[in-house]
Amino acid sequence: MQSLIAECKSGIPEDIKIAAKKEGVDSRALRKKVLRGHVVIPHNPLRDFSPCAIGEGCRIKVNVNIGTSGIRCDPEYEIDKAKCAIECGADVIMDLSTGGDIRAIRKKILDLDITVGTVPVYEAVRRAGSVYDLDPDLLFKVIREHCRDGVDFLTLHCGVNHEAFSALKKDPRVMGVVSRGGAFHIAMMESSGEENPLYSEYDYLLEILAEEGVTISLGDGMRPGSVVDAVKRAKTVEYLALGELAGRALDAGIQRMIEGPGHIPVHQIGYNVRMIKELTNNAPLYLLGPLVTDIAPGYDHVSGAIGGTVAAMNGADFLCMVSPSEHLALPDIDDIREGTRVAKIAAHAGDSVRLEERWYDEGEEAMAFARRNLDWETQFSLAMFGEHALRIHERDGDTETCSMCGDLCAVKMVDDILPKSGKKSDRS
Repeated sequence: MQSLIAECKSGIPEDIKIAAKKEGVDSRALRKKVLRGHVVIPHNPLRDFSPCAIGEGCRIKVNVNIGTSGIRCDPEYEIDKAKCAIECGADVIMDLSTGGDIRAIRKKILDLDITVGTVPVYEAVRRAGSVYDLDPDLLFKVIREHCRDGVDFLTLHCGVNHEAFSALKKDPRVMGVVSRGGAFHIAMMESSGEENPLYSEYDYLLEILAEEGVTISLGDGMRPGSVVDAVKRAKTVEYLALGELAGRALDAGIQRMIEGPGHIPVHQIGYNVRMIKELTNNAPLYLLGPLVTDIAPGYDHVSGAIGGTVAAMNGADFLCMVSPSEHLALPDIDDIREGTRVAKIAAHAGDSVRLEERWYDEGEEAMAFARRNLDWETQFSLAMFGEHALRIHERDGDTETCSMCGDLCAVKMVDDILPKSGKKSDRS
């Protein structure tokens, strides 16, 4: 089976044409970016859906995590959550299920018309009984099963190696390891005394991915789990490993993206993003947040959106939704809805950097004119979440202005004083 990178060497594949049309870019230019590893289009050949492009020059994409847990396991509810996320504009769904019949749940999610990712080590640990009983053979078997079930990309914590583990012990962190996948591999290494098999047998892993046509997302198992840990060494050692692994994947013709960097104070986000981009030869960068403060539980989706926007300004390509229940509980549908919408706003704000003048044509300029004209119907049609805006506006009845300003509306007062422009605004 040919990988997308291999197909690009002999022409312009259909996935490139579809993604280029969605992005409003030239298909030949997008093809070059895929060949260079600056863009990925995760699409398992076993699935039939409309894929999206992630990376340089593309609109920033949003992923939403769903999945059962050992405490709450309702597969149908997880499907409802996925559908809610898609309705709110999610570009990608990740199934992080750890409870119930994980494979059956995954297959239902794969029926949805959207890019789907998974973290195979979660299921591998469940099938082994405990992380200490997990051996490399079972892990690689589960990875291949995920590929053959149709998963488009896999998060694999290949950079959690002995060197990163040593850095963690020499420069300890308050929160230790907060990545589940990272913690599993740390426990495996500590128990066996051997290297992480995803690192030591990386060439074999790449062979599997090449055979199955699946994209790898190199997981950030050493991401800091609190802002006070952001300057500790473990994450930087992992960055270096991910740079090496990203290069080897591209050389093997495998699409890859990078994950990172966790909880980071806002002033540190820019150089962390730029460092990862430099070390990985501008591979697409996928972020959870980053969260910029730890003292706002219940509002971590806002903290993550702030970090995501700053990260996007500095080159991040793919934001993972953070829900209001982050660090507190398994998300419900309301959490998914709110978290997805806030992440979409962050992504749109970040797009202002990469789309430049085109960004204003994505509703921004039209909204300015609609607000000036007090044209509520047009405002709601342009709004990302128009029904929500309409419900708020109608709380105080049908009014010409908003009920906060009422007859003291600034726009209405100066309507006869300032000349109206019917043309596009001058943004120079």
